Amino acid sequence: MRPFKIALCQITPSFDKAENVERAAAMIETAARSGAHLVALPEMFYYPYELLRLRGIEGDEAAILKRFREIAHAHGVYLCSGSMVFKQDRHWFNTSHLIGPSGDELLSYSKCHLFDCLLDGVRVKESLVFSHGDRLPVAATELGNIGIIICYDIRFPEMARRAALLGAELLIVPAVFNQVTGPAHWSCLVRTRAIENQFFVAAISQGRNNDSRVHYKAYGHSMVAAPWGDVLAEAGEDETILYVDLDPELIASARKRMPLLQHRRDKLYTSFNRSQPIRYE
Repeated sequence: MRPFKIALCQITPSFDKAENVERAAAMIETAARSGAHLVALPEMFYYPYELLRLRGIEGDEAAILKRFREIAHAHGVYLCSGSMVFKQDRHWFNTSHLIGPSGDELLSYSKCHLFDCLLDGVRVKESLVFSHGDRLPVAATELGNIGIIICYDIRFPEMARRAALLGAELLIVPAVFNQVTGPAHWSCLVRTRAIENQFFVAAISQGRNNDSRVHYKAYGHSMVAAPWGDVLAEAGEDETILYVDLDPELIASARKRMPLLQHRRDKLYTSFNRSQPIRYE
């Protein structure tokens, strides 16, 4: 990994998809002109997280991705596309892409864990809309090794650890935590995943949209955590671009001070007796 600047584009989308795409494109170009080497968008950057409406807006994502590839190429930057709705056969996926500075697609990742929860009396069930992804790639780039997971995935430590074991030095997390889960868990999850894997975690949220349904207003607070757990920068709730310089020496320092990955005992973890699984009622 080499030192570089990342830009997190915390967009607050309206209910006009085309307008949101234009604003996202403008934010990417602004970040690139401001010296960012890697630019990242949030989960479903082009629409508020109105779950049952998301599948209905699907249709031109391939064209949007093509445009983003052209922007990345024109400015010579890496770009995490946040996530969009992509249809394959009869299934819809919540999918993110990492694009290189030549406009090539370096990896695609579809959300593996779907948020099906009863939250303060309101049920959120992503599986009504999306299918699960089933792979977790890490891309080797000139900036470093980069992995992507999406929102709810961050609650599953196995995901971040798998990325670390594949060599990730930066984990990008496009997300839309809400006003209930955000204040409770957002910062501690981002920091914990960084601490236990001793890499950078860049988590990008939508900004808060007060026109969204009361129970799912985005939390905002896009942030970057360092390998020792320090919060290098954090946004508020409003639309903004957050710039952060990443120094690979912070990875080396954390891993030297506490060599967690070297002290892992793989055989122990796979030998636990699972003949009597825990049952949750």
